[in-house]
Amino acid sequence: MSAQDEIIEEGSGNVFADLGFADPDTHLLKAQLVTRVAEAMQERKLTQIAAAKVTGSTQPELSRILRGQFRSVSVERLLAMLTRLGCKVDIVVRPQGGPLNRP
Repeated sequence: MSAQDEIIEEGSGNVFADLGFADPDTHLLKAQLVTRVAEAMQERKLTQIAAAKVTGSTQPELSRILRGQFRSVSVERLLAMLTRLGCKVDIVVRPQGGPLNRP
């Protein structure tokens, strides 16, 4: 295949949707939360062992989560981990586009 034959397709902004995952929005949310867990650990200079103690998990579980194996981990669990790592969590709900339809 030559460079002229290559087709470049713009992504949707959600790699999980682009790859055909079921429930891609939840996967994206979890990935964003896991990224924040890793950042909070770095900010506090915590090892995986220390962070596992703080978050109430085990080092092997935390390692799996940080490596992207978080399918079985709930959003609620990730939020609890962030709270235990000293993060303030705000939940904002807004319409995806346009005005909110109200009866």
